[in-house]
Amino acid sequence: MRSKTSKVALCGVIAALSVVVLFLTGVVPVATIALPAVAGCFLIAVVAETDVRSGVAVYAIVSVLAALLVPDREATLFYIVFFGYYPALYGTLSRIRNSVARWAAKLLVFNAAAVLEALLAVWLLGIPLAEMLPFGWPFIPVLLLLMNAVFILYDLALNGLIVFYIRRLHPFVRKYLK
Repeated sequence: MRSKTSKVALCGVIAALSVVVLFLTGVVPVATIALPAVAGCFLIAVVAETDVRSGVAVYAIVSVLAALLVPDREATLFYIVFFGYYPALYGTLSRIRNSVARWAAKLLVFNAAAVLEALLAVWLLGIPLAEMLPFGWPFIPVLLLLMNAVFILYDLALNGLIVFYIRRLHPFVRKYLK
């Protein structure tokens, strides 16, 4: 980026767009998980065009605004606990050369976020634990296994989205922001 003004403008537009997408969870309640994931993907542009530090700043701003404005509290929690920062963290985790260690680190981050989200949903949002475990406690390992499989698909899709952004959109955005 050539100027601080362009950097701030891009960050502001991405933050506003992310909040609008999160706000849509109040209109489309079945998208409680999907729309926070989409809102987090907008950070790809911030990190690619500026730096990780700006991406973290946009994440923090969106998190505060979402907590104040978004009607779906669980969607906000999903964004804050995982989907908001993971696209910015993705590049750092991808620098781990050993693929087993890289995937272990990614899965550790995801599983810690999933457990934290479940605990916060019960304690902060008052969601009954029985509602989160419709098949009982023995189903927890199966649920975690399924969640990890979905996370791996999300991670691979995020990688494809980053490659698409860098190859196709980055040159256009870079030229537009000069």
